[in-house]
Amino acid sequence: MVKRAVYPGTFDPVHYGHLDLILRAANLFDELVVGVYDHSRPTKSVLFSVEERVGMILESLPNPGNIVVMPFTGLLVDFARRIEARIIVRGLRVFSDFEFEFRSALANQRLAPEIETVSLMTREENSFVSGSTVREIASLGGDITSMVPPNVAALLYARFDDAEGMSFSGSLPLRD
Repeated sequence: MVKRAVYPGTFDPVHYGHLDLILRAANLFDELVVGVYDHSRPTKSVLFSVEERVGMILESLPNPGNIVVMPFTGLLVDFARRIEARIIVRGLRVFSDFEFEFRSALANQRLAPEIETVSLMTREENSFVSGSTVREIASLGGDITSMVPPNVAALLYARFDDAEGMSFSGSLPLRD
């Protein structure tokens, strides 16, 4: 039986913290599916389409190996069942993440008791990096090259250049 895990997220944009967790989780399981959430019913605003976010991740992975990247919508546990993943991988950056992830894991356990949640701690150098932080810095013309791969930085700068001075004004969620 293949041990398939899913690492879900918005990845708007993908950053080095995400990529580190993707590569580490891929070493733990036979197959890792990176589930890119498609906000067909938006709960938060996104800067990039789901196709762009999938493309950014694929381009950022030097050798995907046992990693599959695909969009999904709806409940995470329903997606996990569809792809026959028995494990949900989540990342923890700071203490406040624990409360959010703990509640999510309990809700997922109630909905799908056969699916386990595994949380991986971020590496220290990525503990402050979030999609919201990266978007805000990029929107103000700041240097994000230590936070995201070159392809992602180029897309972010281009997106904000195309908006002619538009700055990021989305809400800053607790987790992204």
